[in-house]
Amino acid sequence: MRPAAPADRKGRGPIPAEAGVGLRFRHHREVLEDRPAAAWFEVHTENYMGGGSTPSLLDAIRRDHPVSLHGTGLSLGSAEGLDAVHLARVREVVARFEPGLVSEHLSFSVAGGTYLADLLPLPMTEEALAVVCRNVKQAQDFLKRRILIENPSSYLRYRHSTIPEWEFLAQVATRSGCGVLCDVNNIYVSACNHGWRASAYLEALPRAAVGEIHLAGHSVRQVDASRSIRIDDHGSRVCDEVWRLYALAVELFGRVPTLIEWDTDVPPLAVLLDEADKARRIMTAGLPNVRAA
Repeated sequence: MRPAAPADRKGRGPIPAEAGVGLRFRHHREVLEDRPAAAWFEVHTENYMGGGSTPSLLDAIRRDHPVSLHGTGLSLGSAEGLDAVHLARVREVVARFEPGLVSEHLSFSVAGGTYLADLLPLPMTEEALAVVCRNVKQAQDFLKRRILIENPSSYLRYRHSTIPEWEFLAQVATRSGCGVLCDVNNIYVSACNHGWRASAYLEALPRAAVGEIHLAGHSVRQVDASRSIRIDDHGSRVCDEVWRLYALAVELFGRVPTLIEWDTDVPPLAVLLDEADKARRIMTAGLPNVRAA
């Protein structure tokens, strides 16, 4: 085991404007034993609500690394409101781990009291906007802190939607006071699937509200002989087009905490750190001849 980390690397502090990685279960022991040079880690909130050894491992990890919490279960788009029990469990996790950032998704996953185990897209309407803003305000009041809301990856659009997604997200931030977690890969995936211009989506976001950026890989699946769809599966390295879009995001938003996500076919930690190093280099020097989609 390496010597103890210096005091300026202790956890429980703010998330630095550096590139971190998503911490997955298979890497817990390696992080504790080797103390890799990761700027920070992000974990899924729901994975640390139970008992057993897992929360204790994160207790140990956060002594040396800043940690953020990224939730998947609040269902901020649910018309029937937030699940009070789940929200209380989120508050317990926040109180225990004192994360530098807390984030959730612009989506819904609960309908009629049934948990649907997915991050489902919302109709982009004034009614849905009012629901999301109400739920975000409730969550922030209950947690006593600002949260970040992540833009979704999507594969369909509702015919009755009246608000462009980027305007919807900007309005949520303005009306509720929340921040924006700008997932650059999600923007690229959705733009390809729907025919949007990804750079225009980025440019429409309120710059002061962007508090974090996510990067990940995605896959391409052929629908038929003439059509394909991009799937946000977090199972590969970041592609060149997303790196170029990230360079544009850095130009627009400046240095903000940036995370490498990898959730399927999770590779050795060294691969994630290598991707984080590429993000760091772009954050520092940009990419020459950036031509974002």
